[in-house]
Amino acid sequence: MRLLTVTHFFESHGGGIERVAGELCRALAVAGHQPVWAASDADERPSDPRIEVLPLACINPTEHLTGLPMPIPLPRSIAALKRAVSLADAVIVHDALYATSLAAAHFARCLCKPVILVQHIAAIPFAGSFLRMLMRAANRLVTQPMLCNADQVIFISDTVRAHFAHVSMRRSPRLIFNGVNTDLFSPGNKLRGAFGLPENERVAVFVGRFVEKKGLSVLRELARMRPDISFALAGFGPIDPAAWGLPNIRVLGRLNRGMVADLFRSADLLILPSIGEGYPLVIQEAMACGLPVVCGEESARADPVAANWLHGVPVDLAKPTLTAQHVVRAIDDMDFEPENRRQMARYAVSNYNWAGMAAEVGRIASSLTNPLAQ
Repeated sequence: MRLLTVTHFFESHGGGIERVAGELCRALAVAGHQPVWAASDADERPSDPRIEVLPLACINPTEHLTGLPMPIPLPRSIAALKRAVSLADAVIVHDALYATSLAAAHFARCLCKPVILVQHIAAIPFAGSFLRMLMRAANRLVTQPMLCNADQVIFISDTVRAHFAHVSMRRSPRLIFNGVNTDLFSPGNKLRGAFGLPENERVAVFVGRFVEKKGLSVLRELARMRPDISFALAGFGPIDPAAWGLPNIRVLGRLNRGMVADLFRSADLLILPSIGEGYPLVIQEAMACGLPVVCGEESARADPVAANWLHGVPVDLAKPTLTAQHVVRAIDDMDFEPENRRQMARYAVSNYNWAGMAAEVGRIASSLTNPLAQ
């Protein structure tokens, strides 16, 4: 089947949604489908020859001002997206609240093409009251109608599914977790020297964009409270942790996935005090490496079974010191026993699989285009 995937950015942008889309496109290609990927042309295009790429010329005025990415396609790109929808057997839209998603879903309805909406996040509780109000209005006026009109909704997090449980949808929504590349992410030997990390201290890592919603203010307070822990931060963004002037902070910059896997194997725990997440892929990847995780409560409940290993804390970015105190208590109460870590890794390897996710999405697309195949 010719399956059109629509996201706001390509994978090289570095966000979780586009990383999931890239992995899923590759898995769909392996499964024998013809993936086409349309996204903003702001970043490097995917190089996999199995994926047909449609870069969309966009403007993105909001990301620099608010940290919220919202690429808006230019007229020539809107026409190109409509052509791509017309050629597709089904359209896979990742997250409702983007202009590219809205345009693709609109064209699909006009052209009688089935839409599979993969909803990654619910609400983002921004620290600022204006942005919180804007997010609530956007979910009510945009996200909920998109969920209602999609032919099939897939949630990648049980907390996101619960958030939208009151919305009436055409079909019962599916809960399908993201996969993990277990060829890269698995338990192994520590390589602290490769990252300049101390051999005899506890090491906590953070992997993600350096933006407000990822909890950078909490990490700063946490590093101040716990000088006995070395913090390795991998990522990029408008916030510069090196400017905090804290001796136990090491900024590693942007790492490729293989280096992230090595970093996870070299660390004692992952800390992700973020908000507005579904089920961050870095948490699943850390689990596959047997790395203990402290994260926000919503992320910790994304997979009810995985909640047995994840340590969720209440996150309030308006109160970073209080949130950091919650993280400190979680760290002090954590179970670092090797057997517990092995059990977590085995669960991740057994339950987070890109091929399995692609097979489910392929079956859904087939049933929507050919109801007799159900």
